[in-house]
Amino acid sequence: MPDPVAFAIPVFVLSIIIEVVAVRLGWRGDYDWRDTGTSLAMGLGNTIVGALLAGTSAGIALWAWQYRLFDVPMGWASFALCFVLDDLAYYWIHRAGHRIRWAWAAHVIHHSSQHYNLSTALRQTWSGLFGLTFIIKLPLFMIGFPPALVAFCGGLNLIYQFWIHTEAIGRLPRWFEAVMNTPSHHRVHHGTNPRYLDRNYAGVFIIWDKLFGTFEAERDDEPVRYGIIKNLATFNPFWVAIHEWVGIGRDLLKARSLRQALLAAFGPPGALSGDTADVIRARWEAQAARAVAHPAE
Repeated sequence: MPDPVAFAIPVFVLSIIIEVVAVRLGWRGDYDWRDTGTSLAMGLGNTIVGALLAGTSAGIALWAWQYRLFDVPMGWASFALCFVLDDLAYYWIHRAGHRIRWAWAAHVIHHSSQHYNLSTALRQTWSGLFGLTFIIKLPLFMIGFPPALVAFCGGLNLIYQFWIHTEAIGRLPRWFEAVMNTPSHHRVHHGTNPRYLDRNYAGVFIIWDKLFGTFEAERDDEPVRYGIIKNLATFNPFWVAIHEWVGIGRDLLKARSLRQALLAAFGPPGALSGDTADVIRARWEAQAARAVAHPAE
């Protein structure tokens, strides 16, 4: 089956140009050329690494497929089912990418920009395969969905997520926001505000977040602050690509027990310092509760 992302690249480029012009004319949004350059470099690197490791990815998929329970035929019904199940798998891959530091080291690249525009969608990892979250998709092959179909659905999922990386689009009709991932929902996901941390992992369907308790709506009274908890002070794409892996290595060298080593590599990000997303949110909620109980006079 064709690679839908390859066909979409010209549309991506044209859309970014249109958004840049719109922002220059006063439309909502923000661009920093250094940041955009880094995002484009990360996207190019991701494409190169993907091509180099394509054989490995295909080999893993085919290995799992040989143990399939059924032979799922190609057709519209199997495509629709595969698309939905692939999106469900993406939700858990994405959630793991935020909750397990080893996986976060690969995914943090996408969150490292302090700006939010269509170029941010292209800021992709160079080490995704090493994050190991791909194992969450293996059941799709073992059920019996052909690897080519799963790859096609994954490409469509990635294409869908491109357009939600923008501030130029506000909220969409309620019925659409209720079911689908949107720019509003995904802005929350990229936020470092305590309220927004580790929320809205959806790829295409926001219903997964509502079902599994990770949904948070964007609020007009709390603008999103983009980036990561400790923002990078560089636009160097090579450091952007490896900085968290280096951090894990440093923490492993300093670990004084097996528990510390396991936390450094596989605990939630911030586990060693005590500043995990859950802790930061709990601290903020406690502070907000105190403010309500004892309002300033």
